Amino acid sequence: MGTDIPEDDPIILFDGVCNLCHGFVQFVVPRDTEGQFHFASLQSDVGQQLLADHGLEGHDLDSVVLIEGGETYVKSGAVIRIASLLGGVYRLLGPTRYLPRRLRDWAYDLVAEHRYRLFGQKEQCMMPTGNVQERFLE
Repeated sequence: MGTDIPEDDPIILFDGVCNLCHGFVQFVVPRDTEGQFHFASLQSDVGQQLLADHGLEGHDLDSVVLIEGGETYVKSGAVIRIASLLGGVYRLLGPTRYLPRRLRDWAYDLVAEHRYRLFGQKEQCMMPTGNVQERFLE
């Protein structure tokens, strides 16, 4: 797996033991036809380093974070920005960024709080396979 952390490419940090987050990554990978996204689990050393580098290590981040250049997106903001970068029909989520962030993040937090109960939990972080493997930072 890759060890170099890209400076400008978008990096998705996800909960590596959450089935919902794993499903989200599995959703993004085939739709990222340009291979622009890199991935790391929040639990990995790289994930922890990236959180620290962007001043997020003490925050209650428990599912998806997007780091894009010097910008960070968390919770609903991360999902909306990822959809925008994927383009196509996924850009339709873009206007939801105009909803009050408290409302968007409330809905996000509700799902995140119950994600293990609703979607299950893995015993260990997912391991990528195939040509996507080099886009996972570990």
